[in-house]
Amino acid sequence: MSEAKWYVVHTYSGYENKVKANIDKTVENRHLEAQILEVRVPLEDVVETKNGVQKVTQKKMFPGYVLIHMIMNDDTWYVVRNTRGVTGFVGPGSKPVPLTDEEMAPLGIRRENYVVDYEVGDSVKVIAGAWADTVGVVQSINAAKQSLTINVELFGRETPVEISFAEVKKL
Repeated sequence: MSEAKWYVVHTYSGYENKVKANIDKTVENRHLEAQILEVRVPLEDVVETKNGVQKVTQKKMFPGYVLIHMIMNDDTWYVVRNTRGVTGFVGPGSKPVPLTDEEMAPLGIRRENYVVDYEVGDSVKVIAGAWADTVGVVQSINAAKQSLTINVELFGRETPVEISFAEVKKL
């Protein structure tokens, strides 16, 4: 099986988030989670000054483009290419060209591989992100996406949350 690489997809301008949502939904429906690992619309923080007040907003780094971390094969190519709002892959002709590690570095997307010793049923503490200081129980481990699905208590009910390996530590 080949290795997953990052590809760039051209979209209609303003449809980047819609394309991301459509691809995510298709991946879930067709059970392609092992082949299409991640879809991103790269954002950057921009400081705007209006009427003397500084405000930080997020803007798209590449309007009209979406990054996809996937294993390229006929099925994944077809799914992405035939998503509403996608005009095509970036590359000569119909052959998509993956981004190199040097091209990915300035985007803040790192290829760090974490070696973890988590098992289903282990208790972990979230140390970063929106769920910081939350304790949960590991429900599943996705080595390809380098993430865990943990159950956290939210409004008195167990809720599954996907967390990156980098954001948790074992209790």
